[in-house]
Amino acid sequence: MTTHNKPTAENRQQKTENQQRKTTNQQPIITFGEILLRLTPPSFKRIAQTTSFDAHFGGAEANVAAALGAWNQASRLVSKVPANSLGEGAVRFFQSCGINTCSIKRGGERLGIYYYEQGAGLRPSVVEYDRKHSAINDLKEHEFDWYEILLGAAWFHWTGITAALSPSVLSELRTALKAAQNHGVKVSCDLNYRSKLWSKEEARETMTDLMQYVNVLVSNEHDTQICLGVEVEVEVEQSPSTEEYYRSLAKTLKDRFKFDAVALSVRESEIVQIPDVIHRRALLLDSRDCSNGYFSHKHTYRPIEDIGGGDAFTAGLIYGLLHEESSQDALEFAVAAAALKQTVPGDVSMASIEEIRALAVNGKGAKVVR
Repeated sequence: MTTHNKPTAENRQQKTENQQRKTTNQQPIITFGEILLRLTPPSFKRIAQTTSFDAHFGGAEANVAAALGAWNQASRLVSKVPANSLGEGAVRFFQSCGINTCSIKRGGERLGIYYYEQGAGLRPSVVEYDRKHSAINDLKEHEFDWYEILLGAAWFHWTGITAALSPSVLSELRTALKAAQNHGVKVSCDLNYRSKLWSKEEARETMTDLMQYVNVLVSNEHDTQICLGVEVEVEVEQSPSTEEYYRSLAKTLKDRFKFDAVALSVRESEIVQIPDVIHRRALLLDSRDCSNGYFSHKHTYRPIEDIGGGDAFTAGLIYGLLHEESSQDALEFAVAAAALKQTVPGDVSMASIEEIRALAVNGKGAKVVR
């Protein structure tokens, strides 16, 4: 005779939560932005002296989608690439990252390129863009069916880089944001100000207007001042990089623009004391577990490169808010994801969920995994 244990209330709740996570995994995260070819001189060489380049595909929104795809979260990249071998190579690369590429259009003149000269010691890293007349800037009006793309989506993510590309891309972005609002899809934005793409005045006028569609803001102190004109003063006898300052800044942003949540990067460098070491930390303010403004643990490390950490943070935050038990856990996951991204070359995160959670919980990784 076979007996069956009657499921407890705790078991039923766990089963329901697992089913909800599975369903969320299947609801796609939609990102919209340009795919770029990145060319980097090897061995810290300068662009002017190198005779070869290491090549990687990337792009802010594409990097977010790729990280999510690697974590088995359905993600879909909306973009446009030229109908040539470079465009096909970019599509195949992001397919290998687990991204749904069915919304990547073919057409236009060329794939955008950026050159990344990696800094060392006192020499800063430098980015040179070669993206004029790139494929995404050749968008035709209503080229994407945003009603179909966003139907059943869990999230839509974009950055200020996309808004800065061209009038046609900005128009398409507005259409997407209105469709997301009509579908009830949660929207996140990383301000990502790029001085080589537009002026401070252009950025502030455009980004301030687009905040009406945003639920979750991801940024830092510098970009919020430029793009949104938000600065705060706190009456404390300490430097402005205190927790009180960042809490005040996050609250001002949340109240002024009616965001559901604000995540601010609090990354510091100690060039004098320990060369090339950074301290990565972040604040999340929401109406859940971080209602008083929660600061993550600080991760101190020497990054291999500067590119992609912010995109990994955003991907981690989106994933965490959808899957982790609390928004505090979500922030810890995001910061750990960002730190691990900077341990590998290229634009895209290669860290697994297990590696990220281990760092988030333990605060450090093992010396050697045997």
